[in-house]
Amino acid sequence: MADYLLGLDAGNTVIKAVIFDREGNEIAAAAAEGHSRMPCPGHVERGLDELWANARKVIRICIEQAGIRPGDIVAVGCAGHGNGLYALDRDGQPLLGIQSLDTRAAALVEEWQAQGVGDITYPIGQQRPWPSQTPTLLAWLKRHQPETFAKIGTIFLCKDFIVNRLTGARVSEVSDMTGCGLLHVADRRYDRTLMEAYGLSDCIELLPPLIESSDIAGYVTEEAAAQTGLDAGTPVVGGLFDVVASAVGSGVTRTGAASIIAGTWSINQVIIDKPHLSGPVFMSSTFDRERYMAIESSATSAANLEWLVREFFSDVPSDGRSPFDLCGELAAAIEPAADDPLYHPFLYGAQQNGNARAGFYGVAGWHTKGHLVRAVLEGVAFGHRQHIETMRKAGAFFDEAVLSGGGSRSLIWPQIFADVLGLPVSIARSRETGALGAAITAGTGAGIFNDFAEGAAAMVRMERKYTPNPHLEGHYKRRYGLYRDIAEAMAPIWRRLAAEPRMSGAVA
Repeated sequence: MADYLLGLDAGNTVIKAVIFDREGNEIAAAAAEGHSRMPCPGHVERGLDELWANARKVIRICIEQAGIRPGDIVAVGCAGHGNGLYALDRDGQPLLGIQSLDTRAAALVEEWQAQGVGDITYPIGQQRPWPSQTPTLLAWLKRHQPETFAKIGTIFLCKDFIVNRLTGARVSEVSDMTGCGLLHVADRRYDRTLMEAYGLSDCIELLPPLIESSDIAGYVTEEAAAQTGLDAGTPVVGGLFDVVASAVGSGVTRTGAASIIAGTWSINQVIIDKPHLSGPVFMSSTFDRERYMAIESSATSAANLEWLVREFFSDVPSDGRSPFDLCGELAAAIEPAADDPLYHPFLYGAQQNGNARAGFYGVAGWHTKGHLVRAVLEGVAFGHRQHIETMRKAGAFFDEAVLSGGGSRSLIWPQIFADVLGLPVSIARSRETGALGAAITAGTGAGIFNDFAEGAAAMVRMERKYTPNPHLEGHYKRRYGLYRDIAEAMAPIWRRLAAEPRMSGAVA
């Protein structure tokens, strides 16, 4: 009997393949890092041929490392980053991959805000336009790159492209399509009024057929089998929006349960029974066939620490320690103080302000590298807190959360999260929660589990728990207030900076 499940997790940079047994033990794992192209300021793209090459590589390596027969893999599931824009041409060949870090459409969003477009889209799709949103990017292409727009044959998302390469199927599923604002959320279908609001009424035919996350999208083709080492005919499910996959892989499956992901994006989500709360949240996605996920998110999380390490710590001698461990030790050595520097984690803009930029504030001559590292860790946590407060105001209440993503691997950052958020924070045993959620989805589609909850109960275990330090409650309340006030004061400055002409040579 086939005993293993393969989960794929395709992020903005890294794609991972992990083989799990039915108890959630990781049998083998492989990862490959891709390259982003930034041909113009604000543009963040990737080559789809490279994405598929990396997917093939990690699948093959994973199977070889596991030492199992390919036929022992009962099903494949894929999670992928949401939004951005992935497209095939009219012949089904790779055309375009725009990542969810892209901010080229910031001016279009401002134009739509002035026109009240969000007042039309939100009641239907539970989102207002934002720069990296799939329909926003599509509308930008239609206006600014009509020659590329005219070549599009199929519009879908990151993991849909991988499913397509594995099976030949051109499909998407409801969690990703609701998460990118292309569905009538309550009715779980494409909506002409919604598309008209984006100026995309002529694009409905470009949207692929919809299936549920655990439905079988197709079967591994002979060509894909030769390239990956999988058996031809292995079922591949529709898969999941990666944030929902991470929730499932963290054991977050009951209504009211919360998942926080400190990855490239700041993801803050809670499962709800109905698609509408008493106030607006950033986006909603489906969770299973009946429930929904309220999501507050932005590209403001662990990517900031990755940037700090890449630019300032990659060449620092560390006695064999990783630069990330070194940063954690530096931050842990800092005793929190009222005059510590503050940091805004806006390297890729803020949720509804594509012009926002990162910055350190209040740096003094006595501050050290450790102070700056801690400021980054706290600034990211403040960004998560802002999102969580928005959800609470809308009526999504919860009193604990499971933290996943790169931030959960630190020994100090989860405690900072607990202190800043004022919430108990748990860490799941598996570090690859997105891949695990995809594997649970595959197991559900293959009939091993009746639903996500049964799959998570079988495959997810908790490892650590952090509780808030009550002595820091007032400290972080004051610092969070400063964080918000500085961001408000900086908004017109960021707008002026964005309006400055971009010059390739020396400044006159």
